[in-house]
Amino acid sequence: MNNDESEQEFQRHRAEIDGLDREILRALNQRAAHAQAIGKLKGESAAYRPEREAQVLRAMRDANPGPLPGDAVAGIFRQVMSACLALERRLRIAYLGPAGTFSHGAVGRHFGEFVDAEPCASIDEVFRAAESGQTDYAVVPVENSTEGAVGRTLDLMCQTELTIVGEIRLRIQQNLLAKGIPLDAVRKIYSHSQSLSQCMLWLARHLPALPRIPVASNAEAARLAASEPGAAAIAGETAAAIYALDVLAPHIEDDPNNTTRFWVLGRHAVARSGDDETSLVMSAQNRPGAVHALLEPLARHGVSMNRLESRPARTGLWEYLFFVDLEGHRDDAPVAAALAELGARAPFLKLLGSYPAAQF
Repeated sequence: MNNDESEQEFQRHRAEIDGLDREILRALNQRAAHAQAIGKLKGESAAYRPEREAQVLRAMRDANPGPLPGDAVAGIFRQVMSACLALERRLRIAYLGPAGTFSHGAVGRHFGEFVDAEPCASIDEVFRAAESGQTDYAVVPVENSTEGAVGRTLDLMCQTELTIVGEIRLRIQQNLLAKGIPLDAVRKIYSHSQSLSQCMLWLARHLPALPRIPVASNAEAARLAASEPGAAAIAGETAAAIYALDVLAPHIEDDPNNTTRFWVLGRHAVARSGDDETSLVMSAQNRPGAVHALLEPLARHGVSMNRLESRPARTGLWEYLFFVDLEGHRDDAPVAAALAELGARAPFLKLLGSYPAAQF
């Protein structure tokens, strides 16, 4: 193919893309108009329907012929749904701040960009913001694949009237960030203590002699790195963008599968989506075989358990609460039957919520 033919082919593809872009724009606005009409029909009911959004994302991934990967398709449709929902009502979401934390990234991943993300100084404040109605929903970390459970979240779930309405699984990619300096000019490193521990092998190999200074959050580390000569931070890409930092070394976490799981908390129940989880907390009697007796109904009714986490109760010495994640929705017949038996056997049982499993 000569240069003239290559240029003609190039222009043909560009013209096709321009036409497709106009078709996409037309379809997007048609979708938005239908979403607005549905919003008016719903009246005072909840604008955000987690089960419906999960079904849409799952359907688009399943129908995707490529070449776009499934996660890219899900991400695009997440933003489309976020923009359409904002036409009806712009949601307010509380999260553990400041801006640039991984919790902030989890809000964007689950709700898209067309929400008002409200940073809070502590997990307690995140709960209070949603409980008081200051925000519509809250996003809280519940466990990390390398660091384990977030104890404060679990403790507060025993007390709150909020319920779990969604789940987010965020791949944690740590980056070494600095402003306008090369790697060999770094003189100190700021980060949250957990992030420092998640990058110990890389730091020992590449920057063993530099002081590592723990701070309240990765976002605070990024702010300090942006303002102090010779300082670097370990943080995510969101923090790098907010504080205009350069990525000196990407993906320096020791575990390439490092993932944090978050719960989305709200004030309404969620219907079945077809791929759901149910979380609960319960206590066991202080006698041999008590925990086995609680788990037996799950096995007998064929309910799979994804997670069992024990946590000291606040009621007395050597007493524990057990946090359990189950496959399925509370309205699924096997789960409902197992929960009914658990309620009769457990001295304390609280259903934390049934919600769609994370979609991407």
